[in-house]
Amino acid sequence: MSLSRLFSAADISASGMSAERLRMEVVAENLANANTTRGPNGEAYRRKQVVFRTLLESEGDGAGGVEVVGVMPEGGELPQIHLPSHPDADEFGFVTLPNVKPTMEMVDMITAARSYEANLRALRTFKDMAEQALGLLRGA
Repeated sequence: MSLSRLFSAADISASGMSAERLRMEVVAENLANANTTRGPNGEAYRRKQVVFRTLLESEGDGAGGVEVVGVMPEGGELPQIHLPSHPDADEFGFVTLPNVKPTMEMVDMITAARSYEANLRALRTFKDMAEQALGLLRGA
């Protein structure tokens, strides 16, 4: 087994940790903008989500893992509420709201955190096994 192949497990875990960290940042941005009715573009905030792609061993350096393809705004209609006194109300008194649902964002945050922790645990296990192997080699 080649040394690069040996370290591929660590690379896979590291790529997962990096992707999940970005996912947690995007969820935090969504939550921070859950009430933003007018952003820099003049429109209500649109929920964003991270798009992942699985890397197969046959691609690239053979490590496998996951990579972030991009951060995409969620499409579809934005909810509206009748609130004529709101400064962002249209001529009919409707305010366009962001499509962020805090409950769903918290579920995404918990899922991302658990995935991050699982990858961290796998990385620590790999480190412990490598240290034990080096200890055995030193003793031989």
